[in-house]
Formats: sequence, C-alpha cells, structure tokens
Amino acid sequence: MKKAILLLSSAALLLAACAPKQENAALTASGLNPEDFKSTYNGAHTALYTLTNEAGMEVCITNFGGRIVSIMAPDRDGKLRDVVLGFDNVADYFPENNQTDFGAAIGRYANRINQGRITLDGQTYQLPQNNFGHCLHGGPTGWQYQVYEMVEVDNSHLKLKRVSPDGDNNFPGNVTAYVTYTLTEDNKIDIRYEATTDKTTVINMTNHSYFNLAGAPDTHRIVDEVLYVNASNFTPVDATYMTSGEIRPVAGTPFDYTTAHLISDNITADDEQIRFGNGFDHNWVLDNNRDINVVAACLYNPVNGIKLSVYTDEPGIQVYSGNFLDGTVKGKKGIVYQQRTGICLETQKYPDTPNKPEWPSAVLRPGETYHSHCIFAFSID
Repeated sequence: MKKAILLLSSAALLLAACAPKQENAALTASGLNPEDFKSTYNGAHTALYTLTNEAGMEVCITNFGGRIVSIMAPDRDGKLRDVVLGFDNVADYFPENNQTDFGAAIGRYANRINQGRITLDGQTYQLPQNNFGHCLHGGPTGWQYQVYEMVEVDNSHLKLKRVSPDGDNNFPGNVTAYVTYTLTEDNKIDIRYEATTDKTTVINMTNHSYFNLAGAPDTHRIVDEVLYVNASNFTPVDATYMTSGEIRPVAGTPFDYTTAHLISDNITADDEQIRFGNGFDHNWVLDNNRDINVVAACLYNPVNGIKLSVYTDEPGIQVYSGNFLDGTVKGKKGIVYQQRTGICLETQKYPDTPNKPEWPSAVLRPGETYHSHCIFAFSID
C-alpha cells in the first residue's frame, strides 16, 4: 500500500513538473497589470503600453482615449513616484462607469465652444451641449471615450491613430488624427499631435493629465505645490465657464503667477473669476510666442523636489485645479480622489476660438495638416 502511494505521489510530481507554469503577470513599475487593460470597446481592442528610459522613468498609456495612465518620475532621493491620477483597469475609464478625462488625448476640440455652435464657410453646425449649454472637449462621446489604433510602439515611443468620421458629434469632415508619445532619456514626455481633414473643420487637441507631484493623492492636495505660468494675460469667463472675448492682464489679480508661488496663495481669493471658476479653470495667454524652447509653465513640489516644466507651440494653457473632484471617484490603489488632488496644464488654442475670429484660429482645411507640440519635462530642483 505504501509503495502504491509512493508511486502515485511520484506521478503527481512528474505531472506538475511537466505542466506549463502559471506565471504571475508582470506588473509595471507603477503597479499596473497590463492584463487589466485588455478589453474591447465598441468592437475595438484596448491595451496598455509601457515606455521606459535608462534613467528608470516609466510612462504607461492606454489606447482607450490615448490616455496617460501613470508616470513614474524620480524625486530628489531617487524614489520613483506616480505623479498622475487615473485608474488601474481600463473598464473604469469607460464613460458608463466614470465620466472623467484623466490623462486623455482630447479631441476634436479641447475646452468649450459657446452654445455648441460654429460657422464654417457660411454653414452653421450645432454641436452637443454637454457642459452648461456649451460643447466641452468634443462632446459627450469625444475622442477621450474612443479607442485609438496603435500604429507604432517600442520601448520609448507610441504612435496612436484616430479616424473620426464626418458628423462625429456633429463636427464636419472626415478627420484622421495622430498622437505620438515619446519618452526621452532626459525624462521628457514629448507629445506631438497632427491631423488632416477632407472638409473644413476645427481641431484643438490637448493632454488632460491630472498631476500630483507628491505621488500621494490620498494625503496631498495640489494647493501645496508651487506654480509658475509664463503669461501676462488670461481670458476671463462668465458663470458658465465661457470666455467673454476679453483678454485681461494678470497683474493685480489672483491669476498672476509670473513669479512662482504656492497655488494656495490665490486659489481661494475673494475674486469674481475665482468664484466663477470654483478655483482655477481658466486659459492663460502665454508669453512664449509659441516657441517650444521657452517654458510655458512650471509646477514644483517643494517637499520631494519634483519639478514639471511644460513647453508648447500653442498660444494658451488651461490651468484646471481639480475643482470638481469630489470624493466620488476611486482611482489607482483604491484611493478616493478629493477636490484639488490633481491639477491639469492643458496646452491649447483659446476656448471658443472658432467664435472669436480675432483669436488664434483652430480652423483646419483640406490640404492642410494640423500640428501641435507639447513637452512635459521632469527634473529635480
């Protein structure tokens, strides 16, 4: 009997040794499981892509909405910290589960269009009115809620493609758009957008990452970070967050960050624009003359030394201080995102530019190619 048991045990060990090993899925440095990003949405496949460099920095991106999911940036002690908000599975990005713009490549038109109406070549188009009567971020099914096609990928860069049909959220023209993310060896995330159309339309793309340079949205609010914006003017809004057409000097207002100082210094100021925006949700008119080599804005965490410098060839940057995060969204690692646990620095054309011809144009015509360039440069200070 003992001999029979021994033989059975030996056979079981042999079978176990020959059976294929069930390896645990390799997690990213930020703790993401790529398997949790494999799904389908409207018949298209989603995935997670990981960019790395020799310095140890890591950027994870999903093709659902072209979203940056995590950024692992080193602090002054060399510790990697995940400095953006987001989710640890793709399903939580689906609009039926959460209406968020975390990390997204926004299109066709970032920010707001007044009453959702544009007129191009004498024809008026009525767009969706999904935000206080205005069209926000391309409408309720904008590109942040669509699957981009992966075109190219390697360890350091990812190129995604979005084909938007004529009439997509009532925007005119069949548009083919690309967003390319490149992680450089000096810890820069280089983002390039391009698009073409077969009919006159408007294009204004941006990245909508929510930054928290402490890497601790459970305990740290962005009011404790230092902000610099290279802008002498901003575009005021009304109570519906719509620009009035005025370009107003920042001097003597809570919007003066031409000298770097704490966000908390001004964000609760007794000012009509702060009340209208519920904090900062405004476009700054940049002074860098659309020169990609001149800094547009900086964000700095004085505790861990992480500094984010933003460069762009766009004329404006929307600073949004996470005013509507309200504790109802649970993000990565189960952390509940409270108000002002993330800040967005969205390079862009000004809001409602299509209805304000004196402002830099967002019109794209057949035969032209839209280009936009943004760099998120991480360093230690």
